[in-house]
Amino acid sequence: MTENSTALTGTVRVRVLHRSDAPRLAEAYQRNREHLAPWEPLRAEEFFTAEGQAASIESKLGLFIAGSDVPWVLMDGARVVGVLNLSGIVRGPFLSAHLGYWVDKDMTGRGIGSSALDFAIQTARTELGLHRLQAATLPHNAASQKILKRAGFEEIGLAPEYLRIAGSWQDHVLFQRILF
Repeated sequence: MTENSTALTGTVRVRVLHRSDAPRLAEAYQRNREHLAPWEPLRAEEFFTAEGQAASIESKLGLFIAGSDVPWVLMDGARVVGVLNLSGIVRGPFLSAHLGYWVDKDMTGRGIGSSALDFAIQTARTELGLHRLQAATLPHNAASQKILKRAGFEEIGLAPEYLRIAGSWQDHVLFQRILF
């Protein structure tokens, strides 16, 4: 997988996460804390620090090296404006992964999410040889569902109490995209 960044839209680029991203990622999470709170697990205070992000990055890069995850950051210049990841990559007859992403609160509505999904789909298909991507959203997350559908994902069902989000087990709508 290439280490270089790839243009997404406007001045936003995507690249694999680096250890040196910890301060920028902490700042992005601090800036988007309220924006992301309804969609993510509860986070310890340490998560929002450079040290907390450094530990998280080490874990993510370990999974990247093992071939089970691909963590990317969305960059606007030197500023992190979102994340994109493939996780739980399964090889063998399944050839599947989970897709996750978020975009900075000040950058929504600019096509960044759609461009990021297109990039992830292309990379999953051509570089990773995956057959399928799965994504999950809260039932009331209409914006993410719209982006997923625009990217060719189809709704495949409802998973009751699927993830612990914002402090409680919540249902999620499941989507998939068959890549080839």
